[in-house]
Amino acid sequence: MEIRTIATSSNFVYEWTYRKLIEWGVPEAQANLINLFILLGVLLFVLVVVDFVVRKVLLNFLTAAARRSTTKFDDYLVRNNVLVHFARLIPLIISINFVPVIFFGFPDWIGPVRKFIDILLVFGWTMLFRALFKSVRDHLRTKRGFHDKPLDSYLQVANIFMFFIAGIVVFSMVTGKSPWAFLGALGAASAILMLVFKDTILGFVASIQVSTNDMIRVGDWIEMPKHGADGDVIEINLNTVKVQNWDKTITTIPTYYLISDSFKNWRGMQNSGGRRIKRAISIKISSIRYLTVDEIARLKKVQLLLPYIEERQLEIDAYNEATKADRSMPVNGRNMTNVGLFRQYINRYAQHHPKIRKDMTMLVRQLQPTEHGLPIELYMFTSDTRWAIYEDIMSDIFDHLLAAIKYFELEVFEAPASDDVRSLRVPVIATDANAASD
Repeated sequence: MEIRTIATSSNFVYEWTYRKLIEWGVPEAQANLINLFILLGVLLFVLVVVDFVVRKVLLNFLTAAARRSTTKFDDYLVRNNVLVHFARLIPLIISINFVPVIFFGFPDWIGPVRKFIDILLVFGWTMLFRALFKSVRDHLRTKRGFHDKPLDSYLQVANIFMFFIAGIVVFSMVTGKSPWAFLGALGAASAILMLVFKDTILGFVASIQVSTNDMIRVGDWIEMPKHGADGDVIEINLNTVKVQNWDKTITTIPTYYLISDSFKNWRGMQNSGGRRIKRAISIKISSIRYLTVDEIARLKKVQLLLPYIEERQLEIDAYNEATKADRSMPVNGRNMTNVGLFRQYINRYAQHHPKIRKDMTMLVRQLQPTEHGLPIELYMFTSDTRWAIYEDIMSDIFDHLLAAIKYFELEVFEAPASDDVRSLRVPVIATDANAASD
């Protein structure tokens, strides 16, 4: 028979101990109070035994079983103390069933004591579900489909909703009013709540938008110069996003700034499998000229250029013959230039490079001449997006081009150096005979 059923009927436990105290000569005034302490002592002893059995025997057994199992979810349950929180509920459940028996002689105390234990049960169940949600989050982190999802934000939203419901239930227990009364009062105080919890509300809305629109994921490389962020996203919370910069510092950005401000996400580059090279070599304009027949013949020895030079030469000769160009003046008709052949060499060198994506945009173009020369820009994509590998590929390409440029009778523009200034020395004219003799 259940204890609650016994308590609501004759409550023979309380009456039996009460009669024994009267038989032993205890006055009736003190019998009720002594009887209360006796039953409380018995309950305390029972709870200690139950707690010992649950914690030392059952929990140890379940923990050992979880460690031996091949699944990981039960390990997360143990790590987040789900079993511990569940064990704490058992004494409370036993206590609330014993309340009518223990306080039978003090009926006015039954309601408040049960209400107090009910509140503890609400908090106990809340902590249990909180630990369970954390275990689910940790388990989902091991799944590839959830690796880059903001699981911490989801957990925080679930916790906020859960604590909100628990608060309403506790309010209803304490005041004895309907939960709708609390919600009505909450609506009246919404202006104050909006002011106090402004950042939390903005972060909550921003987290939903960020997750729904897939704007950012854990592991994304983002760049937000306004807030000093340039690195990988390591954590997305309800209120903040943590970015580990390349210098290993941590930048914390409010989540709603990702909605209100602009930022650059490099995920598209990483997913495409190609990283852009956009760098130019500035050619000294005074070194640009037409090529002679002998120079063209020498450049035919460059294997990458040989097919192009032969085809181009036939095209130029046909045009000049058709227009009857006077070849005594090089500007008449069409000619090959050293910068033109160098640009074609870069193009063919990139096309044969094994680390350059051939299925993406590949350009070698001239930019507008400036006081720093004529820029020849390389616009193409490497096949490896990793930073260190990308830098090596780009450096190797420009190492080769800077070394090859002299074979095209071209010069790279650079500001005058000390040896340039020394080459401009003019002999000093003596001002007297002694100086002249010296």
